[in-house]
Amino acid sequence: MIDVIIQSLLLILLLVLNVLAIQLKDLLYSVIMLGGASITLAVIFYMLQAPDIAITQAAVGAGVSTILFIIAISRTRREE
Repeated sequence: MIDVIIQSLLLILLLVLNVLAIQLKDLLYSVIMLGGASITLAVIFYMLQAPDIAITQAAVGAGVSTILFIIAISRTRREE
């Protein structure tokens, strides 16, 4: 029963982080929200007893993708 509650809260957190990533105007903050969403998804995979997919999601989804997005954003000129 407690697992269902925790999984529901994680899914709600995942939804909120993704909506925030879409709504934010600053690209860097959006990338940070997407990184948090990837970590949340990795935790969900781990709770569903798929640790290999959770590790891959954490490494590729949160690690490599976030770093590549930040590098791409840093190479652009910001206008306010």
